[in-house]
Amino acid sequence: MSGGAGGQDAMLTSADGTKFRAYVARAPQAAVSVVIAPDVRGLHPFYEELADRFASAGVHAIAFDYFGRTAGTARRTDDFEYTPHVRQVRPQDVFADIAAARSHIERETGATRTFVLGFCFGGRVAFLSSAEIPGLAGVVGFYGRLGKREAETWPVPAEEAKRMRAPVLGLFGGADPGIPASDVAAFVTALNDAGIAHHVETYPGAPHSFFDRSFKEHQRECEDAWRRVLAFVRTGSPSSGEAQP
Repeated sequence: MSGGAGGQDAMLTSADGTKFRAYVARAPQAAVSVVIAPDVRGLHPFYEELADRFASAGVHAIAFDYFGRTAGTARRTDDFEYTPHVRQVRPQDVFADIAAARSHIERETGATRTFVLGFCFGGRVAFLSSAEIPGLAGVVGFYGRLGKREAETWPVPAEEAKRMRAPVLGLFGGADPGIPASDVAAFVTALNDAGIAHHVETYPGAPHSFFDRSFKEHQRECEDAWRRVLAFVRTGSPSSGEAQP
């Protein structure tokens, strides 16, 4: 995946005083912005390139790093040992960081509508943001985990659906063993019961992380997912991508 507009680093401060790194890409004369919640790698270069790609498509974007509290503000390269830091990330801290990132991008750009979009670990963060962060225009989760591991502190998205307010777009891989079809179906049922506008798309044969780690092998699925994301962000309707072939 190639980027586009060319953004810049930003050092943000969360509600508890933690400094964390972000990457901001601005789009000319745009009124909408996206806060990008990465996978477990944190603010990996992929997400900086994705922010640039959003800006090239006419959407302000800010990608942020989760690990300011435990790993400082260094850049996250491919050899970053993220596992011990992921285990220490607390939901309330992540949502505070998203609030800081949102405030920054809206203040800097004048954006009046903001979405949260995430991948894997960040996909679940995005889904839960619909319940935790008021006033969002929508959330997009790429293969966000829908179940719960033993001793895990993160809520299950289906159980939080009754608290959700922002529309939801979910994008999953049909060959993802970590997110079985039964979990996706339970999430859809919960969204229906809660009356939340949503669209969930599952790509048969696509694995986990098809968009961020193996997009070269799954180009058709990635192009369709990108089209759906942009249609949602531009219209506010998670089903708007269905209007195109």
